[in-house]
Amino acid sequence: MNRGMFPGDIYLVYFTPSIGHEFRGERPAIVIQSSGQLAKTNLVTVMPLTSKVDKSNIDDILVRKDTMNKLFFDSLIKVHNIESFDRSRFSMKIGSANLEVVGQVKKYLIKHFDL
Repeated sequence: MNRGMFPGDIYLVYFTPSIGHEFRGERPAIVIQSSGQLAKTNLVTVMPLTSKVDKSNIDDILVRKDTMNKLFFDSLIKVHNIESFDRSRFSMKIGSANLEVVGQVKKYLIKHFDL
């Protein structure tokens, strides 16, 4: 069921409909779910990205655009906005985060879930 999706991949994801302070519209998001869990479910857990790097919160992770992630702008991973979506909300793969960024995400998840 993985269908070529891996942790650290960056996809365009439809966040709408949303409520309150949730992200809206189609935007890039990084897959944070393990390969093992991706193989077990049609739900995919992500963190959204924003190009508004001047609106950084304490734990947000800066991702510099490069040829691997194929982002149009330097972006922030908004780590406090962890969401799971059905695969039908994923429109296309943009690229992949480098190992340093993936490591920062893993480190944050340990903090977020007090593991």
